[in-house]
Amino acid sequence: MTNEEKDWIDNATYDELISKWIFAKVGDPLFQSETGVYYGEVMAEKKKQCYDPVKVSKRVGWGV
Repeated sequence: MTNEEKDWIDNATYDELISKWIFAKVGDPLFQSETGVYYGEVMAEKKKQCYDPVKVSKRVGWGV
């Protein structure tokens, strides 16, 4: 994982993380190996802090 990838993941909002997760191209390196595991962990933590994850998903264009 590069410092840039880690910084982006750490500073992204839950909306940004879920949007990237939904719309990324297959094989995106952000979701591979150590970086992918870290991304998933951070996203899960931010989801716990999110009031309504379903509204976030709809807001970023999933399920609309």
